[in-house]
Amino acid sequence: MNKILGIGNALVDILMQIGNDKILQELKLPKGSMQLIDQTTAIEIEKFTNKFSKEIAAGGSAANTINGLAKLGVECGYIGKIGNDLFGKLFSENLKANNIEAHLYTGTVDTGRANTFISRDGERTFGTFLGSAVELGADDLSDEIFNQYQFLHIEGYLVFNHDLIERALSIAKSKNLKISLDMASFNVVEANLDFLREAVKNYVDVVFANEEEAKAFTGKEPEAALDEIAEMSEIAVVKVGEHGSLIKSGDKKYFANAISASCIDTTGAGDLYAAGFLYGLTENLPLDQCGQIGSVLGGNVIEVIGATMNDDRWDNIRSGLMQAKKTSG
Repeated sequence: MNKILGIGNALVDILMQIGNDKILQELKLPKGSMQLIDQTTAIEIEKFTNKFSKEIAAGGSAANTINGLAKLGVECGYIGKIGNDLFGKLFSENLKANNIEAHLYTGTVDTGRANTFISRDGERTFGTFLGSAVELGADDLSDEIFNQYQFLHIEGYLVFNHDLIERALSIAKSKNLKISLDMASFNVVEANLDFLREAVKNYVDVVFANEEEAKAFTGKEPEAALDEIAEMSEIAVVKVGEHGSLIKSGDKKYFANAISASCIDTTGAGDLYAAGFLYGLTENLPLDQCGQIGSVLGGNVIEVIGATMNDDRWDNIRSGLMQAKKTSG
């Protein structure tokens, strides 16, 4: 069975629903973006939102994807760096609970946290203090970690650390791992465009992008962006929200419908879509079916707060996948 290794910013999500978007303007956080903040700003935000109702859960884009894959029975590992604190313990225990092999390092500062503001339309905005996550460096990566895996999944939020990404990509490629990259956020793409384009051309096999990220990457609308990304990688995926996802490999195009869902929070939607799609690849399913499984996971997670779904919902997802396998078989 294929095993998947994820690498990303090990974060804890602090999730808050907001009645209107005025607070985003006051905190200078563009709606729908991920903004990096320092510890002083993080503390100020936490004081500003002290009376808000909050939920806390282990997070980080690649970690969400890896957790989703583990819930579907895929053997997984995760590389990240945490602090020696309660948030770090929470993150570590979450990996253990999901039987994910933890390649975790301990940094010198607090565990990173993502203050996540959920607007009434379900859109989420992040003010992210990376904490110890930013201390994960190229020197932390040993060749041996990659030996037992067939896939490497990287979150785009890591591209601020070019040396780390280059090291991870180089090792993975030398060991013939398939490499998938989630673009993560349009402003991350804009800030690292040249680096990302070179990385995709030279290393990446599977690219996940939503329509905003795809436009930031190519300057084009979804279908034209899909064509350009597919020229640079083996498989290109452009997600178009409630309209589903576009997939292209070589000269073949596919489409996956979104499922009907009552959206209350889009946190983790792209991460869980990637989990479903990669699960399909490990099962050697056709690309349209990979996309459909991605839609199922993404559609389910937007019906809950945060990127963590309860056991009942996962049971329903797994039983649906089993039924689909029997039908197709």
